[in-house]
Amino acid sequence: MGAFASLPDVVAQRVKELGHRIRLARTRRKLSIAALAAKAGIDRNTLGALEHGKPGVAISAYILTLWALGLERTLDAVANPDTDIHGKTLEASRLPKRVRKPRSAKDEYDF
Repeated sequence: MGAFASLPDVVAQRVKELGHRIRLARTRRKLSIAALAAKAGIDRNTLGALEHGKPGVAISAYILTLWALGLERTLDAVANPDTDIHGKTLEASRLPKRVRKPRSAKDEYDF
C-alpha cells in the first residue's frame, strides 16, 4: 500500500471522519459489524477498515454501507454540478462574448 503513504492530510482526515460517521450510524442502529457487513454484502474486515478510515477501501463499499444504513440519499450533494460554483464560473468565462445570428444559406438549386 505504498500508493497511500503520501495521502494529503486533509484527505486522510476526511476519510477518517466519514468512517467515524458510518460507525456512529451503525451503533445508533444497534447493528454489529457482522450484521451490517452482511446487509451491505461486504466482508467484516472491509467494514472494519472503512470505519477506521483506511484509505484502500473501495468507494463502492462506502456506498453499499450507506445504502444498508438507509443513508444513500446523503450522497446527493457529493460533487453535484449544480453546487460547483468554481466550475460554473470557469464554464461561463469560456462562453463567447458575442453570439452571431446564423447566416441563411442561399441555395441556388432549391426547387
